[in-house]
Amino acid sequence: MNGTKLVDEYVGWLREQTKIEIVGDWTAIMTPFLDRHNDFLQIYVKQNGDEYLLTDDGYILQDLAASGCTLDTPKRKSLLKVALNGYGVRCKDGELVATATRSSFPAKKHGLIQAMLAVDDLYYLAQPHVASLLWDDVREWFAQKGISHIAGIKLGGISGYDHKFDFAIPETRERPERLLRTINTPQRNSVLTFVTAWQDVRELRPAGTRAIAVLNDIGQTVRQREVDALAEYDIGSVLWSQREQHVEEFAA
Repeated sequence: MNGTKLVDEYVGWLREQTKIEIVGDWTAIMTPFLDRHNDFLQIYVKQNGDEYLLTDDGYILQDLAASGCTLDTPKRKSLLKVALNGYGVRCKDGELVATATRSSFPAKKHGLIQAMLAVDDLYYLAQPHVASLLWDDVREWFAQKGISHIAGIKLGGISGYDHKFDFAIPETRERPERLLRTINTPQRNSVLTFVTAWQDVRELRPAGTRAIAVLNDIGQTVRQREVDALAEYDIGSVLWSQREQHVEEFAA
């Protein structure tokens, strides 16, 4: 598999599918990434001297609130902070914002889009059966099973962009390195972002490194096409309800 070619094709697709519109002092950038409504995510950019301000104009948090998911409790504010950590994005007056220089703009734009997707995924908190974030459940389960891991690791890819993985299980004499991402709502968009991250970093990781998606199937059905799409790019899938069957897969 030619990882460089795949990344080049991805960047070409991203360029072709991105639409730009000038709105006064702002530049509106419509990206090909979809929110949970299957609407294209849009960001706004404004130049201030030598810096650029990037914002979602409050769309993500306003939409969550309109859908019954307000992030106004200490626990939920903490989850928002966790979702934004690692992307260089902050929440200001209800907007997800970032600042960039000319040279850092591509990485900051990438980070803001990833942060928007991560926060949009918090919609599941509005569901009454959900008690905590999946990554938190995975972390507690790892602790119970004595599985050594590193939480919240950021890795650079051949594109020059950084990608965040929820967990890394270090390489041992018996097992290869394993990179995990927890996916609360397994849909096309969340699968695509993980595939992109994995294809970008895999050539820079130790030989034999594996990618694994932990899929939340509690109270929802994970479609086979999402599992098949991950497998197409050599990414393993573990349904959270079947985690006990995969202890050996994570163990050192």
